[in-house]
Amino acid sequence: MADNGERGLQGLIAHLVEAGYDRAEPEILQPAGVFLDLAGEDIRSRLYVTSDGAGAELCLRPEYTIPVCLDYLASSGAGRPANFSYFGRVFRIRPNGPGEFYQAGMESFGRTDREAADAEILSLSLEAAEKSGADALQIRFGDAGLFSRLLEALNLSPVWLRRIRRAHARCVSLADLVKSADKVDGADHSGVLAALEGVDRKGARALVQDLLSIAGISSVGGRSSAEIAERFLEQASLQGGAGFSQEKRQVIESWLAVGGNPDASSRALRTLAQDAGLDLRAQLDAFDERLGFIAARGLDVNALDFAAGFGRNLDYYTGFVFEAHDTRRTDGRPVVGGGRYDGLLRTLGASEDIPAVGAAIWCERLNDPTAGAAE
Repeated sequence: MADNGERGLQGLIAHLVEAGYDRAEPEILQPAGVFLDLAGEDIRSRLYVTSDGAGAELCLRPEYTIPVCLDYLASSGAGRPANFSYFGRVFRIRPNGPGEFYQAGMESFGRTDREAADAEILSLSLEAAEKSGADALQIRFGDAGLFSRLLEALNLSPVWLRRIRRAHARCVSLADLVKSADKVDGADHSGVLAALEGVDRKGARALVQDLLSIAGISSVGGRSSAEIAERFLEQASLQGGAGFSQEKRQVIESWLAVGGNPDASSRALRTLAQDAGLDLRAQLDAFDERLGFIAARGLDVNALDFAAGFGRNLDYYTGFVFEAHDTRRTDGRPVVGGGRYDGLLRTLGASEDIPAVGAAIWCERLNDPTAGAAE
């Protein structure tokens, strides 16, 4: 983006600063390990990676949320409420786009009035985008925390709980997830899996480790024999359907099908929970409270699109999630996106969870419906 494009976006960041979000500017060089730990090695191909004199891996800043979180945790105000905004260059290797581009956004830490903070982040991010020319954005939102509480109330096994949460974040259908549970890395291990069904966990782990030892295998692909044993136990649980009855599956499928008008969706979710004998009143009350705060900030709730199956492709979201789309774009990529991530700061080193919510604005997409089509 040219310098005149940067000047044209100054109104965006000025709006956020005026709203009480102090300007943050994390270092361009960041510890690569943090991003690899959170997103996996798959992200390495999109990072500009280097190393310092001691051999520690560094990368050019690929986004702002994690660097802002790290700076907040390193500050004297860590743990206390604080609001930050940002605007600057980020760096990612993209097959059909420049590796350097602008990103803006905001992060709010430490607020215990979560529903009000969610509504503020949503409205401020949309206002900031409009300051730079965005028009008639279509907003879609979901609630990862509400869905997670549903799964917990259904008393799913830890394996299914983890896999369904992850699939929801990646917008993978429940049918596809169940289908994938019948395979282990594309290979047929049905004999071993059948032998593990019904065996107590300690005995099953010992059986797998003994088999590996007999075969002279201590590790595969970097995994230890203990980790391989855990993987087989997980697959045995999945194939056996432990903790995931047809009745529970039907409840989840019905839940994920709810969407459209937020108020009508709230009523439908309450009915589903009541019919299934699940107490989700506190979470659904919070859902309705957030809608009230959104309306109080001048947004038309009826114009928002709720989808119970909507998620954003990051595992750290724990609650409200949203995206704003320019309807002129044909690639489906958002102009604005964000949500609540109360557990991320603990993952990054805090002694306990810290309430946190934020949003990012892809500046190159604000006025050009073809920009940033490939990440």
